[in-house]
Amino acid sequence: MNQDAQIVIIGCGAGGGTAAQFARKTDRKANITVFEKGKYPQYSKCGLPYAISGIIPKIHNLIEFDEEWFKKQKIDLFLNTKVEKIDLEKKIVYAKQQDKAIQKPFTELIICTGSKPFIPPIQNIDCDGVFVVRTIDDAEKIQKYAKKSKTATIVGAGFIGLEIADNLYKMGLKITVVEALPNILATNLDEDMAKILLDKISSDIKIYTDTLATKVNSLNNCIKSVTIKDKKTSEENTIQTDMLIIATGTRPQVLLAESIRCKIGKTGGILVNEKAETSLKNVYAVGDCTEYLHFVNNKPVLVGLGSIVVRQAIAAGTNAAGGEYKLPKGLLFTFTSDLFSIELAGVGLTSNFLEKDTFLSGKYGGCSLPEYYPGGKPITVKVITDTNGKILGAQAVGDKAAQRIDTFACAILAGFDAETLRKLETAYAPPVAPTLDAETLACDIISLKLSRKR
Repeated sequence: MNQDAQIVIIGCGAGGGTAAQFARKTDRKANITVFEKGKYPQYSKCGLPYAISGIIPKIHNLIEFDEEWFKKQKIDLFLNTKVEKIDLEKKIVYAKQQDKAIQKPFTELIICTGSKPFIPPIQNIDCDGVFVVRTIDDAEKIQKYAKKSKTATIVGAGFIGLEIADNLYKMGLKITVVEALPNILATNLDEDMAKILLDKISSDIKIYTDTLATKVNSLNNCIKSVTIKDKKTSEENTIQTDMLIIATGTRPQVLLAESIRCKIGKTGGILVNEKAETSLKNVYAVGDCTEYLHFVNNKPVLVGLGSIVVRQAIAAGTNAAGGEYKLPKGLLFTFTSDLFSIELAGVGLTSNFLEKDTFLSGKYGGCSLPEYYPGGKPITVKVITDTNGKILGAQAVGDKAAQRIDTFACAILAGFDAETLRKLETAYAPPVAPTLDAETLACDIISLKLSRKR
């Protein structure tokens, strides 16, 4: 270990906080400094929707490592501190905490600047009752406003948008979701799998797809309604609403990285390797501001899942402190959520990212328990392979979806084909699982298609 190591981390989200933690685990003597522009140390942004509804009793329960933890670990944490400049030649970070100027020398630098919400071109958006969901402060404002509201409109039907919709619905609000793409969860699920969820939740909330939110209509600078426009017919409608939440994705924050000439990738994120190293020596980057390769097709993708951010941060913190840690050669993008009491999950590529006639798919819909045993719940599993049967991706909607997708994640990482996975010996007992589980039966369909081709 280098006893003179001076590790500076910019950002104390899941990436920065975890990097600091593993740097300290690796080197007990290193000087570690974390600069955070916000007023809170590391907390779970993924938990924000559930804190808004009160499922998580207090929003501040989301804080995973408080200031006292950093003190005990002898990590210097500066909150409400903005990094203004990095001098790479002198190896000094220049920051400002209110009126106090701070200069901090470094031997290793870890950039965890995250991302910022993407705001679509909606007219008159700067009025009361319009929100984004990115921080604890955002969540507190939404919660306070929701308690005095009866209706809410969410722009964006990705995970964050639908999780917010679900939690505001649980608070008793009437919900409308407006999505510009033809399907909900369009980047995560194939249309047929997304439709299973859509059909189930359409009785609870109103969802417009292929539709743009174009204008906020206000009175005394307070939102009253939203104008929406059908992309196919150009027909306009007005939705009366007490609040509007924009959940249309994020963009990486890379200005600091660009200022020191870190290489930026094709997707707009900082280019990093399996050790979380940037193109610059002794400079690492982690999280939503970075780009890495997809494991399945080896193409660059933005990092956007908390589980991936934490693994990157383990690599950055360990390696910056003199240890050795490498990520796999690509990201699987294994995800899950629970929306309106329906579990869904996926891994790898969807057919939306594959060219026609370059893949096969097998879908099985059944029950999570044997037909004769009471209490079984619906589960649908879809597997996608190349034309030789190698598994490229999978999706599941229904009971224990994540459990089944974790199996597919292992299979993809190991390079399995559907023929191998269909023979997997899965656990069986009538109160727990059927004799043949849904993931193997979906692979059976692929095997059948391949035999017909032969």
